[in-house]
Amino acid sequence: MTDLNPNQAVGLATKAVRTVDFDQEFAYDGPLGAFYTPQSTRFIVWAPTAKSVTVEIYESNQPDSNLASAHVMRRGERGTWVIEILGDLHLTAYTYLLDHGSLGLKRSQDPYAIAAVVNGDRSVVVNPAATQVEGFDRMPSFGKATDAIIYELNVRDFSVAEDSGISAKGKFLGLAEAGTHTSNGQITGLDYLKSLGFTHLQLLPIYDYATVDETEAKPSAYNWGYDPKNYNVPEGSYATDPYNPLSRILELKQTIKTLHDNGLRVIMDVVYNHVYQFDLQAFQKIVPGYFFRYDQAGNLSNGTGVGNDTASERYMMRRYILDSILYWTREFKLDGFRFDLMGIHDVETMLAVRQALNEIDPSIIILGEGWNLGTMLPYEDKAAQHNAYRMPGVAHFNDSIRNALKGGNFNKQEGGYVNGRPDLEKLVAQNLLVGIPNSAYASPDQVVHYVEAHDDLTLYDKLCYTHPHDSEEVRVRRALMATSLVLLAQGIPFIHAGQEFLRTKKLIENTYNAPDEINQFDWNRVAAHQDTVDYVRGLIKLRKSSPLFRQNSYDEILNSLAVYQLHDGVIAYQLEDENAAYFVMINANEWRMPITYLPHGLYRKVIVDYTAPLEEGQVFDLNGHYEMPGLSVTVLERVEKAE
Repeated sequence: MTDLNPNQAVGLATKAVRTVDFDQEFAYDGPLGAFYTPQSTRFIVWAPTAKSVTVEIYESNQPDSNLASAHVMRRGERGTWVIEILGDLHLTAYTYLLDHGSLGLKRSQDPYAIAAVVNGDRSVVVNPAATQVEGFDRMPSFGKATDAIIYELNVRDFSVAEDSGISAKGKFLGLAEAGTHTSNGQITGLDYLKSLGFTHLQLLPIYDYATVDETEAKPSAYNWGYDPKNYNVPEGSYATDPYNPLSRILELKQTIKTLHDNGLRVIMDVVYNHVYQFDLQAFQKIVPGYFFRYDQAGNLSNGTGVGNDTASERYMMRRYILDSILYWTREFKLDGFRFDLMGIHDVETMLAVRQALNEIDPSIIILGEGWNLGTMLPYEDKAAQHNAYRMPGVAHFNDSIRNALKGGNFNKQEGGYVNGRPDLEKLVAQNLLVGIPNSAYASPDQVVHYVEAHDDLTLYDKLCYTHPHDSEEVRVRRALMATSLVLLAQGIPFIHAGQEFLRTKKLIENTYNAPDEINQFDWNRVAAHQDTVDYVRGLIKLRKSSPLFRQNSYDEILNSLAVYQLHDGVIAYQLEDENAAYFVMINANEWRMPITYLPHGLYRKVIVDYTAPLEEGQVFDLNGHYEMPGLSVTVLERVEKAE
């Protein structure tokens, strides 16, 4: 008989907790966590398989403080353990000590904690009144999701550069600083974000994650945060005082308030699909074997590729995701959630999230990576692209347009449409205009168009691999074409921070743990590429100016659409309603191309040669013919229809 590894042995020993019967017996809907009053704090933890549970109180909230007292909890309803401890415990650190019999003693943080000591190994009781920021409230409802234009960035990367002019470098508050600039006068910080015109700011993980030492001013180990530790606690390395449990909460709230006050909505990147190290996570310590997926042999499911998959289909894991999402929504007034590896989760969970958020504000955006991943979950239950039609109001990153425009992520040298790869016109146009070929999308608001994100190569670096001998001018034109098509596409456009200034990460494919030297915003590059930044601003302005570029149903799009050319590297089409008409032409060839059989009428040049918008653009008679420069995007606005 083959010896079992420890994780497999635990998986086999805990099979009973992963049954329908277990959920039916122990599913619990009551309060969980630490509930403070000045007179006492009530602790409630769900641990149905524990033989005993003790809450441990520490002398202070510093990470090395000594144990002050231990209090044996009593069994409550449906697998809970409960105790009320007298006294004012505001800012008191605590842990749970659980006796799991043959599986041993486990000391754990509280998975429902909203505050923690530095580096997060102990939870902290807080008075909710001490975490409030005056005047902080939700923004008015946004409207339809296709009106959103999303800009993705990392908190530290954005402000940490030495010459950023931002004082709170690498911190939450660094996002909220106005009036900052480099030594050469380039605007930075909040003023720069506002100037771009995006509607939503998507922040890479801002919850407490595992591998960055919060005590270090310059981390010796860097990470973007896809290694979750305490899901409901803000990340301490982004706080000005990580030793103060309130600092990270108050500073994040103040930052979001300031962003809201400046018209920017905030999307939070959430990673409920896996944890950093499952045997060190509170989930596994509190109820071994329950919160994760296993195969029949007792092995952990590993669709995420990081060693574990959480089991969203189980009642208390689904409940946890819902509770966590609602906590962040209510307390931090968030405007959206990006689900990392959403295809690990099940459809029912994502529908429950959508329904819960609808009760607060239906315009809260939900988007995620809907890849079909190899997790221990039936195909028909996965919250993946092929089931998109079953999840209205949940958007999916469109890898089809990404790959069609620049080439796939798994082959650095593979190009796409903007690289001159032939016979991609129809595929690109389908994605641009109706968000297909994935027919599972029920409506355009389920499609997130992008060509670059935080992981994998930046667009500019990808072009360096596919066309190493291009001149810089040609490479820039290819990059701007790809960005143009994302911002002109029907659906939800998504831009990675720095894409507007041709961001490079020195040709490194995935920089999730790379130092500041690789990931930091290069404000000098912003200044050097001011013309491309201005062009992206113009594209955003154009998209906002007309509903034709952000329609909300496929019928609406098809009724407004006339396609004129989809061959020889050229895409040409018109969008028209009762108020306006726009003619869009894209030439992916390096040479000029005549476009014929076009509609007659007077048109104004809105975008030409990567300048936009042309406020006083030339008015001319299209007259059935247009000569397109190589590697260019042109948008014409009709002034007068031909009789």
